[in-house]
Amino acid sequence: MSEPLLEARGLDISYRHRRGHDDRIVRDVSFTIELGEVLALVGESGSGKTTVARAVAGLVRADGELLFGAERTRLGMRRPHAVRRRIQMVFQDPRSSLNPRMTVAQILAEAWRTHPDAAPAGDRRRASIDVLERVGLTEAVLDRRPRSLSGGQCQRVSIARAVALRPQLLVCDEAVSALDVSVQAQIVNLLYTLQRDLGVSYLFITHDLTLVENFADRVALMYLGEIVETGSAEQVWRNPQHDFTKALIKAIPIPDPKLRSA
Repeated sequence: MSEPLLEARGLDISYRHRRGHDDRIVRDVSFTIELGEVLALVGESGSGKTTVARAVAGLVRADGELLFGAERTRLGMRRPHAVRRRIQMVFQDPRSSLNPRMTVAQILAEAWRTHPDAAPAGDRRRASIDVLERVGLTEAVLDRRPRSLSGGQCQRVSIARAVALRPQLLVCDEAVSALDVSVQAQIVNLLYTLQRDLGVSYLFITHDLTLVENFADRVALMYLGEIVETGSAEQVWRNPQHDFTKALIKAIPIPDPKLRSA
C-alpha cells in the first residue's frame, strides 16, 4: 500500500499570550490525505480547523509530525522550497489575499517568479491566459486589478495563482464562505473539475457540512480542538456517531419543516 500524500500525527498547536501562558487550540489531531483525495475538515467557528490548515501550509508552528510526499518530508515552518510550491493555499477572503496594486497578469507572474521551477516556457501571457481559462476566466481580466473584479472572480484568480504552480495539495480555508450562495456552488464545481483533471488533493476547511456532501471523499469533524469523527462523506451524513455531528446535521435548514419529521 502506498504512503499517503500527507500524514498528520498528534498535532498540538498553542498560542502564547503576552502574560506568558499558552492556550492550546488543537489537541492530538491526526489524519491522512491520499493522492487525489478530498478531505473535508468540518467544524464550528473556533474549533481549530483553520489553525490546522495554517499548520499544513507552514504558517503556524505545530508540535507533532507532518509528513509529506513519497519522500516523507517532515514539515515545519521552514520547509524546502520545492515542498512549498507543492502545497498551496486558497484563503477565505478573496480580495485581501490578492495584492490590490497588481494586475492579474502581475499576480500570476509573481507566483512563477517565486517558484521558477513551475514557470512555463515560452510566452508567459499565453500561459497566463491558459491558466485563467482553466478556472473559468477570460483574457479580459488579465490587465485588471482585484478592485475591479467581483468576489467570485477574485477567488478564481486566487485558485489560478495556486494551480499555476502545479501543486499536489491545495488547502482551501473556508474558500467559499465569503461568496454568494450561487457563486459558492460554482467555485465548488470548479474545485471538483480541477481535482478530476489535475489529480490535485484537497484539505477543504468549512463549517458547512452540506457543501461537502457530494464533493469530499472523507470528512473529519472537529470540535473544541479535536477530531471527534471521521468517515466517508456518505457515512458521516447518513450515520453520524458523535453528538456534535448529529447536532450539526440537525441544524441544517430544510425548506419544508415537515420533511424533518418524515
